[in-house]
Amino acid sequence: MANVIAAVILVILIGSAAAYIAREKKRGVKCIGCPAGGNCPNSRTPKKKLAGPVIGRKTMKISGMHCAHCASDVTAALNQIDGVRAEVNFSKGRAKITYDKEVGDDMLKNTVEKMGYQVISISRNT
Repeated sequence: MANVIAAVILVILIGSAAAYIAREKKRGVKCIGCPAGGNCPNSRTPKKKLAGPVIGRKTMKISGMHCAHCASDVTAALNQIDGVRAEVNFSKGRAKITYDKEVGDDMLKNTVEKMGYQVISISRNT
């Protein structure tokens, strides 16, 4: 009896998830589960060039990115910071940051967390 109840619950959960995905796709959502509500940009962010010589590199571990659209948004936000160039990989959950001006970890963290993602750590590369 317990197996039958578990199977019925599983069927209901899978059916609900499939219905949700179908409904969202019908609405035109690009990426389901995205913190941006599925309306994040679909374009690749061009690589930013720094004005001066690179003085340092950092790696930021980020959780909550579910797709390339999310990574594109985070890349664009970090690249808005003067003196920062970022390359974000959502599948690895990290951003590689290069800078030509000193930039505090708090500024980098706040930029990412304002977007709804969580910064796990920031480490300086040598």
